[in-house]
Amino acid sequence: MTQDIAELLMYVAPEPIRQANERWLTRILERLGITRRNAEALSLRDLWLSPHLLLTQTCGYPLMTALRGQVRIIGRPRYELPDSTGGNHCSLLLSRADDSRRTLPAFFGSRGVINGEDSNSGMNLLRQRLASLHRDGQFFARVGISGSHRESLRWLRENQADLAAIDSVTFAYLARHAEEEVAGLRVVARSALSPTLPYITAATLTDEQAEALRQVMNEALRELPDVAEILGLQEVLPASEGDYQIVLDYQQAAEALGFGRLR
Repeated sequence: MTQDIAELLMYVAPEPIRQANERWLTRILERLGITRRNAEALSLRDLWLSPHLLLTQTCGYPLMTALRGQVRIIGRPRYELPDSTGGNHCSLLLSRADDSRRTLPAFFGSRGVINGEDSNSGMNLLRQRLASLHRDGQFFARVGISGSHRESLRWLRENQADLAAIDSVTFAYLARHAEEEVAGLRVVARSALSPTLPYITAATLTDEQAEALRQVMNEALRELPDVAEILGLQEVLPASEGDYQIVLDYQQAAEALGFGRLR
């Protein structure tokens, strides 16, 4: 029996979501007759690029920048959740509910927070949404980097930042299973749509093998309707790099307006 890496690390909270993903992965591996290789010592980038990678999920922005041509796309999830449907999601631009500012232009000169500079939902979609509002390449008075969407939410709640862009899938999961993490916050605006986070495998797999894996993922999901319900996940759709070109289009449009970096 072969050993391969299979990890779903992009949506690991709240706990019911992590457990549902683990059950799904276990069923996929059972159907394939594959045992799971321990990947705890690997960084996220090393995991994505491992020759032993069978299945994981990445973000659309690093897919098209750091990983392009080095991994193979299996497909993308079709979530049916608030603000996430049909294989697309968006970012919710959030502030504290007690903040008197009600429109994005009113947040000019405020404190921004992003989860990371390589994040599509936390940075790229926020940059695209703010690009027409900057002045001399600047929108925020300062921008902090929190390290995760959940941490960005904490910064908002604790008045360490005023505006953040949060992946709509993450927000839906927290609103359903950890309401205290989004309590006291409100949506100021929504970003443009973007393809949901792609599932990837090692570049050494053929297109046919990747398609067969996608079919197994869907079969396992159909066998676990309670898991599908918890994840709000209807199916894994076919996907290609072409679907994710739009994340680079958003980057280039912001750069054309003189807003290449959030600062």
